[in-house]
Amino acid sequence: MQQPKAPIQLQKDFEPFIKADQKIPEFTRAALILGMVLAIIFGLANAYLGLKVGMTVSASIPAAVISMAILRGVLKRGTILENNISQTIGSSGESLAAGVIFTIPAFLIWGVTIPIWKIIIISILGGFLGILFMIPLRRYLIVQEHHKLPFPEGTACAEILMAGDEGGSKAKSVFAGVGIGAIYKFIVSGFKFGIDRPVWDLRFFKGASVGIEASPALLGVGFIIGPKIASLMLAGAIMGYLGIAPLIAFLGNFITSAVPPAALPIPELTPAQLRSNYIVYIGAGAVAFGGFVSLIKAFPVIFSSFRLGFQEVLHGLRGGQRNLERTALDIPMSVVLLGSLLVAVIIWLLPGTHLGFIGALLTVIFGFFFVSVAARIVGIVGSSSSPVSGMTLATLLVTTVIFVALGMPGKIGESATMIAAMMVGSIVCIAVCMSGDASQDLKTGFLVGSTPRKQQIAEFVGVLAPAFFMGWIVILLHAKFGLGPTGTFEAPQATIMSLVVKGVITQALPWIFVFIGMLIALSIELLGISSLPVAIGMYLPVALSTPIFVGGMVYWLFRKISSAEELKRREDKGILYGSGLVAGDALVGVGIVLLLSFLGAIGSPLEAQWWSVREGWWLDRVLGVSAVTLHSVTQVVTVLFFAIVVWFLYRNVKKA
Repeated sequence: MQQPKAPIQLQKDFEPFIKADQKIPEFTRAALILGMVLAIIFGLANAYLGLKVGMTVSASIPAAVISMAILRGVLKRGTILENNISQTIGSSGESLAAGVIFTIPAFLIWGVTIPIWKIIIISILGGFLGILFMIPLRRYLIVQEHHKLPFPEGTACAEILMAGDEGGSKAKSVFAGVGIGAIYKFIVSGFKFGIDRPVWDLRFFKGASVGIEASPALLGVGFIIGPKIASLMLAGAIMGYLGIAPLIAFLGNFITSAVPPAALPIPELTPAQLRSNYIVYIGAGAVAFGGFVSLIKAFPVIFSSFRLGFQEVLHGLRGGQRNLERTALDIPMSVVLLGSLLVAVIIWLLPGTHLGFIGALLTVIFGFFFVSVAARIVGIVGSSSSPVSGMTLATLLVTTVIFVALGMPGKIGESATMIAAMMVGSIVCIAVCMSGDASQDLKTGFLVGSTPRKQQIAEFVGVLAPAFFMGWIVILLHAKFGLGPTGTFEAPQATIMSLVVKGVITQALPWIFVFIGMLIALSIELLGISSLPVAIGMYLPVALSTPIFVGGMVYWLFRKISSAEELKRREDKGILYGSGLVAGDALVGVGIVLLLSFLGAIGSPLEAQWWSVREGWWLDRVLGVSAVTLHSVTQVVTVLFFAIVVWFLYRNVKKA
């Protein structure tokens, strides 16, 4: 009788935490439900944050910590593989949110009505496409290149899962940050004891302004990204709002007529109007150039990743998964191919997109190319440094040029062509974001000994859970606050992409200011400095860069006063606490909007009263402060509240 063959091992010099022949609970109901809840929470929080400042924070580590605390700490039952499935699903919400908020608001900025159901479909299609294209790359990027590609977030997440007994203490840092961020947001924005963004126009320096978005979320972001990037962002803000804006205001004194795109002469413009008419376009040019430079720098990796990824796909088609051990089982290639084909057909047939066969083909081609690129890049530098914006801009530019060359603006109209181009960019952007997250998660699973097939199924669940909330929160925030340069939520990436697509098709973009921004970014690159953080700081209001800088300076202070061992502990705790600040601030902010929307829907007068209430009403009614000083006093009080949050951050991190 023939003996069965032994399972094939793909990585003989590596042994995961849970061995291939061990069978412990993995894809359980508890892990599934908890992961879906975390995906929705971190998805909403990062959508809120990303629409404000154009960046999101990785949810893998906080999701892993919370999962450990609940499954092992509260339920007393979770295995390391259950926790891995839970964080895999939970971290997907952040990546999906990034892909959605970087592109979908562009439609709203154009004034195009996009129904929530269509945003849900786009989110699912883009997310599924990114995961499907990532599956055949796993054996090469994760297994064969194990010793070459560190996948920083995935490796750190695996370390936390393997240190299961530390989960409870680490979770305290996350929940402490959530509590402080939530309490602050509730007091300042819920009860209107302050204002969200104190700003001062400098009368002695016409055209200049300073301010601070007193937000725990941005403070946490500053600590997470560190002092270098935070300083570069503030440098861009200083250049734009204390340098270029006053220069424009001064030169405007010698010009009697309005300078387009402004409708008023420059001397009549406020600092805010100088920004919306001139600085925004200069910043947009700088961001676009910085994104392309990031893409060019990564081109050697792009080329090798695409070549090797294509080879791996062919290898997967020729090979099979027979006789593989548990830790080497992927979703079959036949399912991947049929799934990819089905997604492509749905993209082609999706009504109201004006894509047609060419648009669907471009979506699949750019999707496969940049998914291969992004998965490799995040393996080297991590998800936060992946040039997703540059890849999406490249997709949009090439797609728009092709559509124009095919005469689509004349056939279906300029508006329909813009919609079609942005549809391609949206699906590709979401796919790229999801592939980066999937690659980090699969690295974590490889280290802890997860079953790849089960983890890949978890990735699909991680797309489905938050997809039903992303479009809804984008539409809601736009209705209540407005998205884009004239709204409360800047949506910087989406605004820039909308400007690029519309500018190429209609030739209505003030290109002189865009080119100035590009040249500024080029000068910064020639100095040996990454231009993208500086460009983002120039594009965003100065008030948004300030709290991020404060958070970065808290990290810098600990770097100065801590030994190497102390700094590592404080850095870990600060990242967890900062992630909690982001979640607490953003979730309460979303909750306030939901409550007021509900009150408005049922016709409650409280909704209208809240939106119309002046900041500092308590100073006016309780302390009798005059209307002349009311606004100024409220601004100072807000800064004092924010200083207390900074102190809590310092105090909690120092205890590590």
